Amino acid sequence: MKKLVLVTMLLSSALLAVAQKNTPKSYIDQFKDDAIKIMHQTGVPASIVLGVAMHESGCGNSTLAQNLNNQFGVKGGGGATFVKHNKVVKTKYKRYQSVYDSFQDFARIMTERSEFSGLAAKFTHTDYTGWARGIQKRGYCSSHTWASQVMGIIKKYHLYNFDENPNDAENQPNQAEIAQNR
Repeated sequence: MKKLVLVTMLLSSALLAVAQKNTPKSYIDQFKDDAIKIMHQTGVPASIVLGVAMHESGCGNSTLAQNLNNQFGVKGGGGATFVKHNKVVKTKYKRYQSVYDSFQDFARIMTERSEFSGLAAKFTHTDYTGWARGIQKRGYCSSHTWASQVMGIIKKYHLYNFDENPNDAENQPNQAEIAQNR
């Protein structure tokens, strides 16, 4: 009987831990409007903002995302500290007040830093493929497969639909499509 109770408690705690994590669907639902707003302000495709954030932060489940609202692994800002497992962790990564602020800073990097600033002139807000390849080519990441991975996320979850006409409900991926791709 004790074993049954112990197994039940372990399964319950494991399920609770899984339930607290963001899924791709919940991440998209929670932040798509922010990404679309940033696209309208800066020209950086909403699919790129969401796709890169999902890739870099594990849909908001990474340590940086959870403790610093840093969805992109951006360094700077004098360093930040947070507590993990009762220990103070000092990091060189930036802390943001919100996920939206992290999205805004990513778009600022893409439009204002010299190595990326030409992307907005070269690619439209509907050319997520050009953006992903351009970001990789200009040194955002060290992985040679980064752009393909980000484009895979964009295609899998139909994030490109947010770039085309974000006010057109017909273009939005329906919940069944997103759930099917989990």
